Amino acid sequence: MSSCLKVKKRTIFLYMLPGILWYSFIILVPVCLAAYYGMFDWAGGTNKTFLGIQNYLDVIKDPVFRQSLGNNIYLTIVCLAGQIGIAFILAVMLNGRHIKFKGFHRTMSYFPAVLSAVVIGFIWNMIYDYHYGLLNSFLKVIGQGDLAQAWLNNDKLVLLLVAIPLIWQYVGYYLLIIMSALSSVDPQIFEMAEIDGASGFKRAIYITLPLIKNTLIVCVTLCIAGNMKIFDHIYAMTGGGPGTSSSVMAMYAYKTSFMSYKMGYGSAMSIIILIVSLILVAGSRGLLLRFGKDKEV
Repeated sequence: MSSCLKVKKRTIFLYMLPGILWYSFIILVPVCLAAYYGMFDWAGGTNKTFLGIQNYLDVIKDPVFRQSLGNNIYLTIVCLAGQIGIAFILAVMLNGRHIKFKGFHRTMSYFPAVLSAVVIGFIWNMIYDYHYGLLNSFLKVIGQGDLAQAWLNNDKLVLLLVAIPLIWQYVGYYLLIIMSALSSVDPQIFEMAEIDGASGFKRAIYITLPLIKNTLIVCVTLCIAGNMKIFDHIYAMTGGGPGTSSSVMAMYAYKTSFMSYKMGYGSAMSIIILIVSLILVAGSRGLLLRFGKDKEV
């Protein structure tokens, strides 16, 4: 009977073949082409001048690219604390026995995640607007009108102001993931800890956190990967300005390729972005897994 149910490896491969071909066509082929075009001085036409790895070396030395990388890392750190940190706190609160309308809270918190990044950008542009923005209007109502300013033109605050919509949009996304992990934990564990006198803070840190650490590692990986390739929010809100103060790597690669017509240089930049992102994602995941094992020991 078991031999009849056994599927041949060739059959499994044939079922997987369409997916493999499609993945190769939309992911692997463009990456290989970008790596190839990155070795040329190319403006997008038929004329190409071979440069070897010079474009890649120039990208590494490019001060604007370094600034953009720093901005990506800043946004990633802020969003790790904001998105996952706030989501964890809300998940612990909603997991309590005395909270009512849990389904309503989950639905409303997830609602921003279904909106497109462009819509989010326009909404928050209206909030930050100098003339009719809600933020400046609120400051005037409470008698602090002298603090009103063109918020997105402040190069010292612009990255933080851009990070706030990112946090607002994706808190609900990570909230659902964490709550799904909490739903698999036996409620008696929390009840016993409560009977023993453990406070809500201690239950969250010493019980909830270790029990869902694998889910949190997935959340951290998704957050880092998402913020290292952030583009649409920046494009809709600031376009990388003022100057290059809110420029990120994907935005700089887009401007270089399609506005300055340096397609070869932009292709090399996209490969560097891919490599940096993979290193950060793999490195952070490895550190978290190692830290988790050390804690268990």
